[in-house]
Amino acid sequence: MPPRFQPSSCNALLRQAIDLRRLYRHAARQCEPGLRVVLNESAQTLDLLIADLQAQRRAEGGTPRRHGSWRGVGRRHLAGWLVRLAARPDNAWIRALAYQEAALLGAFERAIATAPAPDTLALRRQLSRLRDIHLDLDNLGGAARY
Repeated sequence: MPPRFQPSSCNALLRQAIDLRRLYRHAARQCEPGLRVVLNESAQTLDLLIADLQAQRRAEGGTPRRHGSWRGVGRRHLAGWLVRLAARPDNAWIRALAYQEAALLGAFERAIATAPAPDTLALRRQLSRLRDIHLDLDNLGGAARY
């Protein structure tokens, strides 16, 4: 039997994705309406990604994580405090989201590099979703600089 993707790695990706989704929703509640729509769409894409990862974990006979981490809660509160101090709150949210998103993207890329071949297909599918979100946020970040 070929080695499977480490359950702890899958659950770590799940926690990080759940943390990012919560950060997106938190930011969306505090941003202007146009940006709110984009951030909510990204959160919905993360919903799909999380559901797929959880289904993959269940299919392997494991128990998927359903909650984020305590670090994610701390990051969300810290981002909220820093945004209140910013001259342009929407731009600050975009930067905070971009930073956390890049961390999740890197975690997925590292997981793909170390996972056995059967598991990389599912992770690559999720990686393409993450890259789409990242592209949207990168476009917002570029527009926010001007």
